[in-house]
Amino acid sequence: MKHIIILGDGMADWPVKSLGDKTLLQYAKTPYMDKLARMGRNGRLITVAEGFHPGSEVANMSVLGYNLPKVYEGRGPLEAASIGVDLKPGEMAMRCNLICTEGDILKNHSAGHITTEEADVLIQYLQEKLGDDRVRFHTGVQYRHLLVIKGGDKRIDCTPPHDVPLRPFRPLMVKPMEGTENISVPEGGAELTPKQTADLINDLILRSQVLLENHPVNMKRKAEGKDPANSIWPWSPGYRPQME
Repeated sequence: MKHIIILGDGMADWPVKSLGDKTLLQYAKTPYMDKLARMGRNGRLITVAEGFHPGSEVANMSVLGYNLPKVYEGRGPLEAASIGVDLKPGEMAMRCNLICTEGDILKNHSAGHITTEEADVLIQYLQEKLGDDRVRFHTGVQYRHLLVIKGGDKRIDCTPPHDVPLRPFRPLMVKPMEGTENISVPEGGAELTPKQTADLINDLILRSQVLLENHPVNMKRKAEGKDPANSIWPWSPGYRPQME
């Protein structure tokens, strides 16, 4: 039997004063959702296991029945699988957003919801300029792309860009996880230490900003009053998971 799972990701929202302190969902007319509720069964479900951050990838895997402590490897490997990139042993994958910065401020996490066609030009350009035997960029959809680092160590502290709009980005750049700052010998399949991995990613972020600032795609977007995609923001690293 096949099933369809519809997940209202983020649908709960917050109360809005102008709507009588109702959420958007409470205020909206939802006859078909109401009908499904009347005909079905209702209840509450904990979709985020203890110790995991409340992200879409965590909750979706939980709803599908995966044992998170056993298989969860971050959003990067899921991004790789979704666009058909076959991760090899020792390769670390990261979700790589195209974002918009304004001065030192992270203006938004989606570069003004850039199109896939525009983004593909920029990602290919970054691969040409920054890609090498260790670093690869792959085009995804709209602002959501993939960075693969051969030998990277996933024990790094990364900030999801959608969590920090309108905040200075430099204090939020990648850091080694607490307790790994002084590790001098890579562990497991990594070739780089956590600090070396963090330094490499931060260097890519800053170099991407120089390369993208005056790229023709961004010059055109700015002329049209749109936000430019003038920086990358890699986050949520992991290795190829052992999933059924």
